[in-house]
Amino acid sequence: MASHSVFGSQLNDSVAMERWCNKVAVVSGASAGIGAACTRALIGAGMVVVGLARRQERVEKLRSELNPEQQSRLHAIKCDITQEDQVLKAFDWTCRQLGGVDVLVSNAGIIGTGELSERDDGAAMRSTIETNIMGTVYCVRESFHSMRKRETEGHVVIVNSVAGYQVPNLGPQLPSLNIYPATKFGLRAMNEIYRQEFQRHKTAVRVSTVSPGIVDTDILPEQIQGIIKQHMPMLRSDDVADAVLWAIGTPPNVQVHNITIKPQGEKF
Repeated sequence: MASHSVFGSQLNDSVAMERWCNKVAVVSGASAGIGAACTRALIGAGMVVVGLARRQERVEKLRSELNPEQQSRLHAIKCDITQEDQVLKAFDWTCRQLGGVDVLVSNAGIIGTGELSERDDGAAMRSTIETNIMGTVYCVRESFHSMRKRETEGHVVIVNSVAGYQVPNLGPQLPSLNIYPATKFGLRAMNEIYRQEFQRHKTAVRVSTVSPGIVDTDILPEQIQGIIKQHMPMLRSDDVADAVLWAIGTPPNVQVHNITIKPQGEKF
């Protein structure tokens, strides 16, 4: 995978990732965008990857594009992370079949359409909270218990957003970002709570967030995509995946709390 990222220098150093070779990573939202890019990057770094997605067939398609050896290290599981029972089943399979989880990339997220102040948009707001917040809670919890049980090094990476640090003002011509930034501010707080809790339990598990600016993915509503793609610079999903691997590849004594990356020229 060609990369022009500032993180590329460490990715080219195999020593940075060699301790993770053949270890198990779970990626949520692995069917497209950042999740698919992280899946390919982790496979390329020698890890075994479990890709969780509602659209399992897309992860299977990604798998078919890999070479035979890499195909053997990618497992696709159909999982809606808003459904706790599905998350439990996915992690139970991972622990039984692969021995447990070493790395989690909690990536799945959505932006609902609607406005906070509109009476008919409650369902969209609830769905965003259930995906971005509760889906993360379920996946991090199950990953942490697997890492803690085996008393091994582990790393949880939560894909956040610059919207978790400052609410973008898109102006009245574009749709409202509604509850989305609030969920991202929530992930920022959760990152610190996880750091404290992982220390409280005297584990070697680290937690990091990666907070990109605008990324060229299909998460944005169509009304926003049409304007932004014409007028604003965007990151590639591979840029975010490079940052994730950089965080994981740092030495075990290094707590990478957050990485913020933006496309050059972003106005936010």
